[in-house]
Amino acid sequence: MECDVVVLGGGPGGYPAAIRAAQLGAQVVMIEQARVGGTCITVGCIPTKTWVQTAHALKDASQTFAHLGVNVSGVELDFATTQKNKETIVGGLVNGITGVVKANGIEVVTGRGAFKDANTIAVEGGEDISFKQAIIATGSHALSPPVDGIDGPLCVDSTRLLEVEQVPVRAAILGGGVIGVEFASILQHFGSEVTIVEMLDSLIPTEDADAAKELSRAFKKRGITMHLGARATRIEHGDEAVLHFESSDGTAGQVTADLVLVATGRGPNVADIGLEQAGVAFDPRKGIETDLAMRTNVPHIFAAGDVAGRFQLAHTSFREGEVAAENATGHEAEIDYTAVPRCIYTDPEVAGVGLTEAQAREQHGDEVSIGRMPFSANARAQMYAEKTGWVKTIHENRYGELLGLVVVGPQATELVNAGVVGLSAEATIETIGDSMAAHPTLAEAVKEAALVALGRPIHLPPAKPRAKAAAAR
Repeated sequence: MECDVVVLGGGPGGYPAAIRAAQLGAQVVMIEQARVGGTCITVGCIPTKTWVQTAHALKDASQTFAHLGVNVSGVELDFATTQKNKETIVGGLVNGITGVVKANGIEVVTGRGAFKDANTIAVEGGEDISFKQAIIATGSHALSPPVDGIDGPLCVDSTRLLEVEQVPVRAAILGGGVIGVEFASILQHFGSEVTIVEMLDSLIPTEDADAAKELSRAFKKRGITMHLGARATRIEHGDEAVLHFESSDGTAGQVTADLVLVATGRGPNVADIGLEQAGVAFDPRKGIETDLAMRTNVPHIFAAGDVAGRFQLAHTSFREGEVAAENATGHEAEIDYTAVPRCIYTDPEVAGVGLTEAQAREQHGDEVSIGRMPFSANARAQMYAEKTGWVKTIHENRYGELLGLVVVGPQATELVNAGVVGLSAEATIETIGDSMAAHPTLAEAVKEAALVALGRPIHLPPAKPRAKAAAAR
């Protein structure tokens, strides 16, 4: 089989690449060893966020509705229906995307592919594919730290957790990053007793420090136990699992659970796909190195998504796939990572875009100002019976350019898109503050945070001199 462009992998990096290349007139073959949609749609983002929606519904029915004057009795989780709903949504999306791919004239080959050389991919159980250009989008896999017992029967990764038939009564989560905190939030709403063991001193350690603190406070209030600065030493398996850990001060501790979720990161799928035969340079831990055109060291071979190693986000994979396809078909495009939204679907939600406050101060020193608007002062948030969290703007003082936006609270993962547009347009804090936000909406908190940063808040009292000085530091 011959083609202009072959795409190895049909996930969020692969199928957009295949579609874009076909739109630009290329004859495209896409190789996928499982279902089109990849990890995100089949065993990652989509099924997890479907669980999130069920968790929100449980919270609303058991807590929020009564506050709003709606009395509901006998609230309980029908987990079998939850799982059925998850599979229905995943199946529908897989079928829909597969249909779109085929409607674009793309040949879909099912099987595991590996490069034989720089212009040929062999497919298990199928014929070889000769190509002029290739895009590698093989994704990533869950990683496990070297802890004795971590391969035991009561330890699962996120994929296996999503397949369970019943909710664990007690769940231990090894890792307090994005995956760990999302499942901690979900399982606690599902009724599990949840304990997080995280090696670093903070949850979501790569995010804005204020956001991490807010999430920790909310988790503590919800009864989620957190052991931060704690290193797992071993896991014992019997009728239950016992996760042993050592705190930073040397104190030993343990957590007994029915299930242990190992959520300690993901690594690029670079093994056994013939990168050596194709001459493509890669690092087993960091993935395939590319330039901003998504081109590898082999000029006619590109890479996109998790395997390219920059981000492990579906939305960056989408755009990287498009950029790779445009360059593979003779056009010129570059990826721009200025405004990549970072979304965490916990309760409360956490989202950010651009620089964190610490990053901004590292780059701009004292020429950084912060504005913050609490949701407790936002009318729509009160209507939602949600007062936790805030919107935080970060800008530099010389030109007033927006550097970052951080949101913790209701619909944070939606509101952050205001910052995506603002950063992409190189907007100033005045532009944000002088904009008109519909009233009453949660989005008003973005405008109000900018006004706080400008020293002219409307729905908050003026800052005291000491507070102003602290905010300017």
